[in-house]
Amino acid sequence: MRVPDAVSGGFSMIDKHELRAAMRATRKRLAGLDPEASLRAAEHAGDLPPGEIVAVYRAIGSEIDADALSMTLGRFRRRLCLPVVIERDAPMIFRHWSPGEPLELDEAGVPAPFPLAATVTPDLIITPLLAFDAAGGRLGQGGGYYDRTFAALPDARRIGFAYAGQELENLALEAHDIRLHGVLTERGYRAVP
Repeated sequence: MRVPDAVSGGFSMIDKHELRAAMRATRKRLAGLDPEASLRAAEHAGDLPPGEIVAVYRAIGSEIDADALSMTLGRFRRRLCLPVVIERDAPMIFRHWSPGEPLELDEAGVPAPFPLAATVTPDLIITPLLAFDAAGGRLGQGGGYYDRTFAALPDARRIGFAYAGQELENLALEAHDIRLHGVLTERGYRAVP
């Protein structure tokens, strides 16, 4: 897929917005073409880096669904948690969660565990995205929630979860963008060299 010139070098905020719009459309198309992609990706959960506490997410819109991955990680005896936005310009926190437990909307309007759930620090953070590249570049929704959180938790391994078709040749990153350690898709897990 051809995208705006943004993938070949530095880009302005307008170009980044155009790239996000193009990649949202791509992700939506991929979700419609391959509804089983998340199940095939979950088959590769054993290839993920080690980590006792793994942050997953609840998919919104066309994000690749993390339910099958969450269930598989649980069978591997990994403790799960979900991100929670408690302040819009602050790093997210993480609360313990098991599939099937009730959720409420956080400050960003995303399903999150209730405040009674224990706050934990994940070893591994599975993150949704709009686009990624082979060097660990990640294009998110633009709110900065994950980048702020990555900066606050530098020891956590950062793993993108996406459709393979969301990969671009080269994403130009800004100073606040933090690279991923690897990406999991329906084609398997690939660590960033």
